[in-house]
Amino acid sequence: MSTGSTTAGSTTLFLARHGETVWHAENRYAGVSDISLTDRGTAQASALGAWAEYAGLDAIVTSPLSRARRTAAPAALATGLSPVVEPDLVELDFGIAEGRLLSELEATHPSEVAAFRLDPAGHPLPGGENPDAAAGRGAAALVRIAAVHPSQRVLVVAHNTLLRLTLCRLLGIPEREYRRVLPGLVNCALTELRVTGDQVALMSYNVPPLPAPPPAAAPDAPAAAPVNQGARPEFWGSADCASSKRQGPPTR
Repeated sequence: MSTGSTTAGSTTLFLARHGETVWHAENRYAGVSDISLTDRGTAQASALGAWAEYAGLDAIVTSPLSRARRTAAPAALATGLSPVVEPDLVELDFGIAEGRLLSELEATHPSEVAAFRLDPAGHPLPGGENPDAAAGRGAAALVRIAAVHPSQRVLVVAHNTLLRLTLCRLLGIPEREYRRVLPGLVNCALTELRVTGDQVALMSYNVPPLPAPPPAAAPDAPAAAPVNQGARPEFWGSADCASSKRQGPPTR
């Protein structure tokens, strides 16, 4: 049973990108390729699991790709919940970009990359999934999840581009702006949505999961050292540890 706080009649969705993979560490497009987590990605998933233990979750839903399912595993262990696989949460197929850097593609497909940079939704990279279709399936998946879990709290583990396009669709942001308005999601950071009927509210974006507060001390026990809620474990890194205030152009 949930011990978290959710507004009556609303579903709270916590969206998380999977942990780091070898390709993502190099800023390569992974897409539908099933790439394993790095050691750092596994540590990020463990931190998400530590958050989940005290988050009052009622359900966990994940993309079918192994990097998402492995990211959800510590949260499932911590909460005793069985993750549900949602096929429509799979990442976009990036076509010729799978396994490659955008800078590499610029050398072989300069005009296509230039068009993609101007309008990534209208000009996806050759061979890739239509972003409009991806936004539609992602939005439909989150609406379904909310409908199945009214007034509950759900962790949803999915992917960087799919989640950003989905947020654009649900929040009325032009999808061509997803790379500019919504900077890349940090691995295992949390984005909170509140879904009430057909209304969707963005409560927070791209926030690394904080550790659980320390247990209350006994009346006669010495006071515990204060917890620095702003500190982040070393495995988040400094360059990729964004917050909802992150600015600047995205790299992918």
